[in-house]
Amino acid sequence: MKLIILTKATFFVEEDKILSALFEEGMEDLHLYKPNSEPVYAERLLTLLPSDYYKRIIVHDHFYLREEFGLRGIHLNNATDPLPMGYRGDVTRTCHSIAELHEAKKQSKYVFLKTIFNSQSNPEDRQTQNYDELKEASRRGLIDKKVYAMGGINLENIRICEELGFGGVVVCGDLWNRFNIHHEADYKDLIAHFQKLRKAIS
Repeated sequence: MKLIILTKATFFVEEDKILSALFEEGMEDLHLYKPNSEPVYAERLLTLLPSDYYKRIIVHDHFYLREEFGLRGIHLNNATDPLPMGYRGDVTRTCHSIAELHEAKKQSKYVFLKTIFNSQSNPEDRQTQNYDELKEASRRGLIDKKVYAMGGINLENIRICEELGFGGVVVCGDLWNRFNIHHEADYKDLIAHFQKLRKAIS
């Protein structure tokens, strides 16, 4: 299984240091997701990261950053969103229902399927897929190695995702909730948890 790390939706002071440490610890896939933000902040964050890691980053929104920084690719937040004019390169998508998987997979490197469990980073994101529906989608081959489980993923339920045939998991809140951006400078608990997540998917 693949482990995808999704950034916090907001920028914070220690972010570049933590992301660099995660890359050093073996993070292979980072999705840069900063909804409703000014692109200048994403540019600044990227300039603070070692350029060796740019090829491990997929960007949501502000797609020009892909060319400017030589990032791996772009992510469309909806299965039916059109590609930017003239875009050539890796593209991934988020599917909000099982029904979207078949077409989206054909046009994507991989796709996220949400929301598998209740989100730990956004209380409004509640589970939208029940276990029986997921089991049936897996039986029909709709869930496969190109489909990654998103929403409420943590150490306790990664095994369920593997049993359902997902090719990877997308982790956000379970990791970032280990670091208080207002009161902490030490992020060793977050790094230790990342190591546990990596071990769980191997």
